[in-house]
Amino acid sequence: MAQEKNKILIHACCGICSGYPISLLKESGYEPVVYFCNPNLDTEAEFMRRLEAQKTVCSYHNVELIVEEYNPDEYLNYIKGFENEPERGKRCDKCIELRLKKAGEKASELNIGTFTTSLPVSPHKDFGKISEIGLKIGEELGIEYLAVDFKKKDGFLKTNNLSKELKLYRQNYCGCKFSKH
Repeated sequence: MAQEKNKILIHACCGICSGYPISLLKESGYEPVVYFCNPNLDTEAEFMRRLEAQKTVCSYHNVELIVEEYNPDEYLNYIKGFENEPERGKRCDKCIELRLKKAGEKASELNIGTFTTSLPVSPHKDFGKISEIGLKIGEELGIEYLAVDFKKKDGFLKTNNLSKELKLYRQNYCGCKFSKH
């Protein structure tokens, strides 16, 4: 991780998952800029609940938050043909790819040379697959993707404890309409 203060754009799927990753990045010398980009969420109400939780986390950590407009059609078009894939299958890979691609592009647009995501903090997410996708996108865009398994050193426990302390909204599904079933 970084030796000196430098900016990193962190894609955040939700407030719960980003709590510990933000603090770990800060402890490691980064200045995180949080990018809330989740066109995969099944309803605008769900998007807003998760966004409010994300605002609370960003305020707690005193970090900048950039919010991408809710655009579910973008997600549905991106995963077209993969709707019937099982959870953690190709549909999920495409969903991760879309969000990391948008995060990499946003980092590039903002002249932030490194990006990452809070997704690996979840025990339901495959760190290796997320890293593979992120590294490929970073290479394509000419910026660094920082692959960090935020689950390590009790990361999932720490992020959950912070979410309870902050009384964050706690969802019980990944976010897309397919994961609800």
